[in-house]
Amino acid sequence: MKKIVSLAVLTAMLAGCADLSTTGSSNGYGADGFGEETLVTTTATPDAQQTLNDTYLLAAAPKYYIGTAYKVDDVQYIPVEDMSYNQTGVAGIIPTELNGTKTSNGEIFDVNQMVATSKTLPLPTIARVTNLDNGQSVIVRVNNRGPFVNTRIMDLSPAAANKIGMNGQAKIQIQVLPEQSTAVKTATLGATVSQPQPVVAQPVVAETVVVEQPVAQPVAQPVAQTQPVATSGEYSVQVAAFYAEDSADNLAQRMKTYGDAVVVREGDMYKVRIVNLDATQARGVIDALRSSEGMAPGLLKNGRWVNADSI
Repeated sequence: MKKIVSLAVLTAMLAGCADLSTTGSSNGYGADGFGEETLVTTTATPDAQQTLNDTYLLAAAPKYYIGTAYKVDDVQYIPVEDMSYNQTGVAGIIPTELNGTKTSNGEIFDVNQMVATSKTLPLPTIARVTNLDNGQSVIVRVNNRGPFVNTRIMDLSPAAANKIGMNGQAKIQIQVLPEQSTAVKTATLGATVSQPQPVVAQPVVAETVVVEQPVAQPVAQPVAQTQPVATSGEYSVQVAAFYAEDSADNLAQRMKTYGDAVVVREGDMYKVRIVNLDATQARGVIDALRSSEGMAPGLLKNGRWVNADSI
């Protein structure tokens, strides 16, 4: 039997993604401190290596982890399940010295496995990563938070980086694979799921490079009529944060169903917030975004972050 491991932080690095907490990390990765877990695969000959990788990629994890909004070095991140996620940006390589450390969803990092990090994707998520410099692709299992460096949107294990010809930082495209991501989620949550077809890495045509935070795109449903649209109040609900202003504007337009949705620019980020809420309205908006949109909104009171479940 082969022990599957994944990555996390050492003691002095970032602890888990607590609700809207402000924290930092000396190496740009985070863990939640869940116990070590062994994921079982079968051995295979070199000819069966793709099958072996698929078995690892789709294995049940110790925990299916999305988390709530959190802050690192005064930058807020909002994790969300988004099966249509498709972004381009810069990726780096996870340091080999982290081999054997724990990840945010309780796995153990193995430098020889096809794994990666993300600030906002659920853990685990299965994604195709394409090196835009040479068109080579690899399928990875995203199982840890990070990198908490705003110039990069993902870091890859040394094995995954090598597979697509990365010797250092590179421009990449990330595409979530919905069928495989749903399969590993279902396996982790303990339900029975039919075996998906083997994943085959395929080069993809790159889109314009835009680094932005993802948001889910299900069909919006209105807040229950008992929750009126807000016109005044001390609370604001943050829905998402983007590096692309157009993406923020589009989401804000869709969020007007829930109240006074605006885009607030802070530094190089555009933040979508529903403002002027009292406590009752804010509670209703948070619940509606969670249930109808699958989002994990944050909460501010008079401009200061508070726990989203404190009201």
